[in-house]
Amino acid sequence: MIVAYFWRIEPVAVPYAIFAMALDRFVLHRSSNVGFYKSLGTGKGETFTPADANALRWGLIAQVNDVDEFDQSFIVKKWRKNSVEEFRAVLEPISSHGKWAGKEPFEPTVKDWEGPVVAITRARIKWHQNFRFWSSVPPVTLSLKSAPGLVSAIGIGEAPIGLQGTFSLWESAAAIKNFAYKGAAHKKAIADTATYNWYAEELFARFAVKDMRGSIS
Repeated sequence: MIVAYFWRIEPVAVPYAIFAMALDRFVLHRSSNVGFYKSLGTGKGETFTPADANALRWGLIAQVNDVDEFDQSFIVKKWRKNSVEEFRAVLEPISSHGKWAGKEPFEPTVKDWEGPVVAITRARIKWHQNFRFWSSVPPVTLSLKSAPGLVSAIGIGEAPIGLQGTFSLWESAAAIKNFAYKGAAHKKAIADTATYNWYAEELFARFAVKDMRGSIS
């Protein structure tokens, strides 16, 4: 099972968040309940530059054996204690294409899902392509924000530059498909990707939302 958390914090808790981003991985790595995991910063998801960053919202995505156990783990409790708002989604993979940090972390286990869907896109951008990529992003993000069926979307990243993506919540899988294959801006971005080959690594995954609490709007 995949679990995704996003926490909103007060400015006074920013030092804690930076500290936790650096050290949480040592605890997660030793946990027998946790497989793949990533601690994440977040942003507006509009330009995918450092100017997008939101220092008051942070995230964590993990593959876990026991969701309830992880929900009461040291890591989650510490974030919860330092937060004013928490979003949690329990997810099962519908499809996944590509790699994240050299791994294929999401093995599809669900078919014919009719409910809400989360999409995660993530890419490692080649350094010499950053400026070209940034110039191509705004039309896509504008079309994403107004896409029919979109509930909410935020930018996610493992670093201020070069390791960026989106976490989006949709009413259905059909809504994602319509955005991906019918939107002019998104189709142009796909064509530009093929032309300029600006990703060193990329991943696109869709998930069935099995349980959800809180909001990321």
